[in-house]
Amino acid sequence: MRDTLELIRAAKSGDEDACEKLIKDNSPLIWSIVRRFLGRGTESDDLYQLGCLGLLKAIRGFDETLGNQFSTYAVPKISGEIRRFLRDDGTIKISRTLKERSAKIRKCAETLRAKLEREPTLSEISAITGLTPEEIAQAENATVQTDSLNREINEDGQTLEDMLGSKGLEDSTLEYISLSEAIHALPQKERIVIMLRFFRCLTQEQTARIMKISQVQVSRLERSAINHLKEQM
Repeated sequence: MRDTLELIRAAKSGDEDACEKLIKDNSPLIWSIVRRFLGRGTESDDLYQLGCLGLLKAIRGFDETLGNQFSTYAVPKISGEIRRFLRDDGTIKISRTLKERSAKIRKCAETLRAKLEREPTLSEISAITGLTPEEIAQAENATVQTDSLNREINEDGQTLEDMLGSKGLEDSTLEYISLSEAIHALPQKERIVIMLRFFRCLTQEQTARIMKISQVQVSRLERSAINHLKEQM
């Protein structure tokens, strides 16, 4: 029986039978991810086909020299393909009220930043916009992308999930809770940055505002945290 790496090499060379075998072998993984997106207006079979497309993209992009397991690498590719369709197709909608609030918050933050020459705090934005901190957080969370864990974080095209290794992620598919021990071992500020940036999916600007530090400091803390996590994993 051909192993996964052998099938991947063959598939990259144009072997359609190898592609079909990889899809069949990974079908349970695809369905486990599909189930997380049910009830959003798209049929399960259509979501499965999108998942298969994500798997094929994972096959093309997989680099065995990095030491990651293929199924672990494939998870964010599969879920990302489904998310992209749902977002672009308009199935996941953001209300006009939240969009208007987000624009109001962004404009207010830019004005205060220029006036104060620092990142404004939530209370300062709240005082001017008349929105509560909870309303501000809700508007900002609703209008940011939800796939931050899959963003490329270096020139080699690696994502945060690639850098953190594969142990436990395969078994729990999208449950990144397997990273908790390494994250909890980080210094407090680095831990907060990672949680806000990659689990709450906030931008560096939003993270800086919540932590009451500059965006440059957030960037430095983020890089330091990722380096520490690489050492621990």
